[in-house]
Amino acid sequence: MPSSRINLRTFDLNLLKVFDVVMSERSLTRAAAQLNLTQPAVSNALRRLREALDDELLVRNGRNLEPTARGQELWPAVRETLQKLQASLAPSVFEPALATNTFVLTMADATAAELMPGLVKVLARDAPGVSLRVVPLTTRDPRKVLEEGAADLAIGHFPAVLADLTARAQAGAAETFLHHRLFVGDYVCVMRKDHPLTEGEFTLDRFCSASHMLVSFSGRAFGFIDESLVSLKRTRRVVLTVNQFFTAGKVVVQSDLLTVLPRHFVNVTGYADQLVIRELPFTVPPIQVDALWHQRLDGASPHAWLRAQVASLGQTIFSA
Repeated sequence: MPSSRINLRTFDLNLLKVFDVVMSERSLTRAAAQLNLTQPAVSNALRRLREALDDELLVRNGRNLEPTARGQELWPAVRETLQKLQASLAPSVFEPALATNTFVLTMADATAAELMPGLVKVLARDAPGVSLRVVPLTTRDPRKVLEEGAADLAIGHFPAVLADLTARAQAGAAETFLHHRLFVGDYVCVMRKDHPLTEGEFTLDRFCSASHMLVSFSGRAFGFIDESLVSLKRTRRVVLTVNQFFTAGKVVVQSDLLTVLPRHFVNVTGYADQLVIRELPFTVPPIQVDALWHQRLDGASPHAWLRAQVASLGQTIFSA
C-alpha cells in the first residue's frame, strides 16, 4: 500500500520502533537482540513496513543493511518522533539503574581511548543496561550526522562549527545545535627517539625542512598547522596523511616523519615511551574539544545524563 494512503488508525506504530533500531544497528541479528525479539519477527515487521510504505527502506550490502534514499530520508523524522514521544511519556524520569537505552557517539580514536574506559566503568556501576556505540569521526563538521540521527553526541575539535553557531546566534537564528566545552589543550611536535631533530635547537627552518605526516579525517594534506605556516609565509611537505591517531604513533616510531598531535593524545598512542615531544617553534591556536548535539535531544533526560557523564569524565581526565 503506498505511503500516501496509510491510515494511522490501523497502522502499527511498533513497526517504526523496529525500523529505528534496524537503521541504527544495520543488522537484523543485532536489532533482534536489542529489541528482545526473534530475527524472523524483526524481518516480518520490516516486511510489513516496506509494504506499507511501498519502499524497500533497507537493502543488503554484504553483511550489513544499507538504507535506500527513502529510508535515509525517513529515519531522522522517525527517530525524533520516537524520542519526543518517550520524553513526553516520561519527561523527567531517567533511572540509570533500570535504563536500557543505546547511545551512539562519534569521536576520533584517541578521544575514545581516553573517554571510553571511564564511561564503561560508569555503565557497569550505575547503568548496567545501557549500551554505547562509538563510530568514527570522519569530519570536522558532524552536524549532518547529528541532524540525520546517525549519532547522539559528537566529541571533537570543531572550531569552524562553533564559529558558525556563534554567528548564527548573534544574528538571532534559532539554536539547532548545542555544545559544551570539555577541555582545552595544546599541540606538540612528535618524532621517534634518535630522530636527528631530537638534538639541538628546534627551529622553524628545521621544522619546515623535515618530512611530515598529518592526521586528517578527510585525507586532505592541509591542516591547521599549514594554515599557521601560511601566515608566516612558510610551508612544509606532508608526505603522508592518516585518519587515526594510533596509526600516526605507529608510523612515527618507525620512520623519520614528524607529526603534530594534541599533547594529551600522546599518552594514548600506545607508543609514548618510543616518542620524543618537542615544542612547536611557532604559535598555533589551542585545541578545544567540545561535545556537540542536536537541539531536539537537549531536553531528553537520558541524553542529559549521558552529557553529564561525558563532561565529568572530561574534567577529571584532562585536568589531571
